[in-house]
Amino acid sequence: MIAALLATAVAGHYFSPLLLPEGDVTGVVEPGCDLQKQACTATLPLGQRLVFSVSPRPIPLLQPLRVEAIVTGVDPTKIEVDFAGESMNMGYNRSELAATGPGRYASTISLPVCVSGGMTWLATVIITTERQRIMVPFRFDTSH
Repeated sequence: MIAALLATAVAGHYFSPLLLPEGDVTGVVEPGCDLQKQACTATLPLGQRLVFSVSPRPIPLLQPLRVEAIVTGVDPTKIEVDFAGESMNMGYNRSELAATGPGRYASTISLPVCVSGGMTWLATVIITTERQRIMVPFRFDTSH
């Protein structure tokens, strides 16, 4: 087991269960939505809805960003958003969103800069309820 982990690290891959969010079910994001231009809507497994937004737009790097999730039809015990580089490990970038009103959650975060230029990000909204964890992945691109 140790040898396999060491081989993985030597091969240039990073292993950490904290960096890999896991869920019971996955929501479906509205096709063609671009977080760089607007809030995006997703349908959750039982017909509930999630509206997710990042501002300001276009999404800047190394500046405070407001992330907001609005949910209907579900009563979360916790909502988090996990930001990961699609093709490059950008470290642990997960924040819990605070309740700001009925069905509304928000937080302020900053994205790190990718030294190689542009980056495709995967922002996974993690909705935890008493029964399950719902994962909703949103993709967007940034450049510097």
